[in-house]
Amino acid sequence: MTATLSWRRAILPLAIAQTVVWAGVFYSFAGLLARWEADLGWSKSDLSAGLTLALIASATFAPFVGRLIDRGKGRYLLTFGPVMAAILLLVLSQVQTQAQFLAVWILLGCTMAASLYEPCFAFITHHYGAEAKRPITLISLVAGFAGTVSFPTAFAIAEVGGWRLSIMVFAGLILLVTVPLTWIATGRIEQALPFIPPTVAKSGAAPPVRLIARPAFWFIALAFAAITMNHGMMINHLMPLLQEQQLAPETVVLAASMVGPMQVAGRLAMMAAERHISMVRITSFAFGAMAVAALALLGTAAAPALIVVFVVLQGAGVGVNSITRPVVTAELLGREGFGAISGTIAAVTMTSYAIAPLAAAWLWGLGGYDVMIWICLVLALVATFSIPLAALQKKQ
Repeated sequence: MTATLSWRRAILPLAIAQTVVWAGVFYSFAGLLARWEADLGWSKSDLSAGLTLALIASATFAPFVGRLIDRGKGRYLLTFGPVMAAILLLVLSQVQTQAQFLAVWILLGCTMAASLYEPCFAFITHHYGAEAKRPITLISLVAGFAGTVSFPTAFAIAEVGGWRLSIMVFAGLILLVTVPLTWIATGRIEQALPFIPPTVAKSGAAPPVRLIARPAFWFIALAFAAITMNHGMMINHLMPLLQEQQLAPETVVLAASMVGPMQVAGRLAMMAAERHISMVRITSFAFGAMAVAALALLGTAAAPALIVVFVVLQGAGVGVNSITRPVVTAELLGREGFGAISGTIAAVTMTSYAIAPLAAAWLWGLGGYDVMIWICLVLALVATFSIPLAALQKKQ
């Protein structure tokens, strides 16, 4: 870490700010989905369309946000985004119709593009340069507890005053915690570290055609798209899924809350193992663990203790996935045109995550959550075997 700026003065406040905004904007959807279904009377598909539209809006708005950050406006975006998110959460707490609900989530998606990891890490990279890996890792480790903050908070407050009060509390936390901490931390970073302008890629905006034509590219894209859809369906429907299996409400909340800490545990285990095992193998093992997690989840109705196996393996697996994607992509495809290649794969995975909540609701309508879990198992297996297949293509 740069000697002129201790991590406690800048990175820790940013990590706390990110934890709160992730908890209030992103994870609140999964935490309150069952409440909305019971209180508003709308179907799971109608409700899940809200997050799907939000993620599509976020992906659409992200390039504009990225250009502004490249021009040195990161501090203002990272502060203004949470302000708007808090205001929109207050509006969400008052919605009465489905059209209002969906419209607010579309606008919340735009604020996600200016509030969550991508803009934060872009800002860090522009100021820390080659030293950006460590602060990014620290932020992701702390913010891995966002779900642990969100699920019990949403549950406890909703039990007392309903889901509308939960949303208002999240809005207040973002205004009181995320906004001031972000403004202070980014100001300290700007004062201590000069802005590093973006480098224009010599290879052009489009990925090299010969790389995209390689089977390894498609195996990598398939693997990360499949595992992203797996987790998108699991995490956004986890609470109603467990409630349908007649688990106690406290157990449901605890299980959902512990996925985040297991992500952190998975990342720490990966950091220890990467000295001895290749990242390709680590990634394949992580995806295999998520396949076993799906099997464990299928058995929780008969053996509730299996929920522990699911939480540990699902959380650790997805925690590893978030870090290994760029590393494995570079290792198997090389660094020529890497920005464009990585961006293409990110677009595919973001699309997968965007349709995951709606796809899960549709599968539930076909045959209940067991159908969804079986599909998640298949997706995890596809991802598990696609990574070594991509590695084999590299050797040929």
